[in-house]
Amino acid sequence: MDMFSALAEPTRRNIIEALANNGQLSASDIYGRFKVSHPAISQHLKVLRETNLVRMEKHAQQRLYKLNTESMLEVERWAKQMVQIWDRRFDALDDVLEEEKARLLKTQNKKGNKHGSKTE
Repeated sequence: MDMFSALAEPTRRNIIEALANNGQLSASDIYGRFKVSHPAISQHLKVLRETNLVRMEKHAQQRLYKLNTESMLEVERWAKQMVQIWDRRFDALDDVLEEEKARLLKTQNKKGNKHGSKTE
């Protein structure tokens, strides 16, 4: 599974958000945030580890999770590229709409001048 597929699941995104807000959380802290079973959260954490979105460190009996900043930067770079692509597309659409608006105004002005000359 790639990291974008991993992020498609809402519970995993919520785990990522919790880690982003807190910096580092123990597995038990993460379990306590959800109303699903510990094994289900463990499976989500496993997917996040396997896709390199989070890192886990063992301290005695405790497992501490934190974001993998390199992977999150990769997600951010991709998202920025998508924003740039869509911005260019919207800018092109704006240009087309402005051209169409100008064409319509020109057509309306021509029609208005013809009607204005008949009433004189």
